[in-house]
Amino acid sequence: MRYRIFLVMVFICICFPIHSAAEKTLLKAAFIRDNQLWLIQDDKETQLTEDRHVDSPKWSRDGRFIAFLDRDLSGDKAQLYIYDLKEEEIYQAYPTIETEEFHWSPVSNQLAYLSGGLLNVTKIRNGRPEGFKNVSLGVSNFNWFPDGKAFIVSSPANLLPTGWEQVHLFKVPVDTELDTDKVKPFYTINTDMNDLFAIDATYFKWSQDGRWMSFLATPTASWAMDSNTLCVLSSTGQKFQAIGKMLWYKDWIQWSPFENTIAFISGEGRFFVENKHTTILDIPVWRNETNYTPPGFVDLDLAWLTKKKVLVARAEENKEWEEGPVPTMFTRLYEINIDSGKQKQISFPKKNELDTDPRVIGSYITWYRSTSNKEQGEIWVKNGVGKSYRWLRNVDQAPAFYYEKPFL
Repeated sequence: MRYRIFLVMVFICICFPIHSAAEKTLLKAAFIRDNQLWLIQDDKETQLTEDRHVDSPKWSRDGRFIAFLDRDLSGDKAQLYIYDLKEEEIYQAYPTIETEEFHWSPVSNQLAYLSGGLLNVTKIRNGRPEGFKNVSLGVSNFNWFPDGKAFIVSSPANLLPTGWEQVHLFKVPVDTELDTDKVKPFYTINTDMNDLFAIDATYFKWSQDGRWMSFLATPTASWAMDSNTLCVLSSTGQKFQAIGKMLWYKDWIQWSPFENTIAFISGEGRFFVENKHTTILDIPVWRNETNYTPPGFVDLDLAWLTKKKVLVARAEENKEWEEGPVPTMFTRLYEINIDSGKQKQISFPKKNELDTDPRVIGSYITWYRSTSNKEQGEIWVKNGVGKSYRWLRNVDQAPAFYYEKPFL
């Protein structure tokens, strides 16, 4: 009888890893559960909102504030709110801020947001982002320059009787206040239908030293669902390279935090069933790209682990699918050594489970584990060479982690 009990206990420990209460997970994150904003710190969960439909939480540089969207019931419109961890309250920098795109300053607690083509930035009052100033009109997408003194912005091309205009990027100082004399042309993307066709630019991201910026050059809406062009541009606006074709997923583009190397998931076609490959390039490009996805597989997310290692979410191809419901791609995490090319599986979901959204925060690796028939999932964590364990249950999506130097 004792032997049977022992076997049952062994089975439970293997199938359901136990996270010891004495081993704290030293992570701080904002997450969404049942559409509400929650905070976890020192393994303590705290609900921050009620009766809202929260989306897109983002941390301020110093970790005092969490900006987030509160969507209406239709999901079509969203208001920008801020949670102040010091004062433990939710507020708006201005009574009505309708937006879909917002970014914290990399050097202060100013928050910039785009509303109907108008770029605005908050003022700072008593250390809090409150009120706002108009910055520039005619903006479609934006991000901060690494020094926090200006914005890189795009303006959409117009369709003329002679065809589409070129795509223009501008450098806009924070203190522009609608003074067009302060706005400086930064780069013009020369496009054509047969090579690099685009009508806009989006997803601006900076390399670790701020010398290079990546972005997606996007064509018309239907075309963009199948293919976009990943580009890099020097911080002076003088050196430009188009480096690959890919879908329009922001997290599929990741700069190395150690050097000017970029990893992205290349491949055209809107469905995930084939032709999605992990590609890594040194910037500026001086050699052919290296593809790390073996034949018969697709990679559908990625993150840098070390200077020479990358994590990917990988599944088997499904070339047999042609029509009907799009099949679920049951991904699991793999570690790739980009020097040796050696690869190994590091997460082991059960049948009908998939692991997505890998994140690396210090010594921790985290990912989102879900099933194809449930709306919520779990957050799993692995610290160094230790065993993986379930950290959060019943979450709507991967959390937004706070760490000292968030990347743009």
